Amino acid sequence: MREMRRKDKEIGTDEAINLLTNCEYGVLSTVGNDGQPYGVPLNYTYKDNCIYFHCALKGHKIDNIDDNPKVSFCTVGNTEVLPSEFSTNYVSAVAFGVASEVQGTERYDALVLLLEKFSPGFIEEGKKYIEKLDKVTKVIKIQIQHISGKKAPAKS
Repeated sequence: MREMRRKDKEIGTDEAINLLTNCEYGVLSTVGNDGQPYGVPLNYTYKDNCIYFHCALKGHKIDNIDDNPKVSFCTVGNTEVLPSEFSTNYVSAVAFGVASEVQGTERYDALVLLLEKFSPGFIEEGKKYIEKLDKVTKVIKIQIQHISGKKAPAKS
């Protein structure tokens, strides 16, 4: 992995994981078999050094993951544009890892984690929804191999 150029803006792994845990969405970046990069925003959940998301059975990101499972995933939080300073305050995390489809208990547990994160007041209804759409839903896990983060302004 490449070292961060702006060491003065670097945050620790724990802070990067905290951001990854608490953000609502991130951008998944893949590469197609033609070498074309593809970034797509999506909601997700995080547990035990893995990012989980659900999607349709087919599509651009699935084709890319099938061709090359190496991906990156970026989240950005606490943004504040500072017009008079020509700058922005933010904190961001970028995770690099390998994506794969999950099955069985891990798949169901990931879907419940998504429910707990995005629909905490509707768990039982959500479980019925999972059953209803089970055959048309794929669950992907990104096993994180490296994570880094930074924030601006630089740490004082």
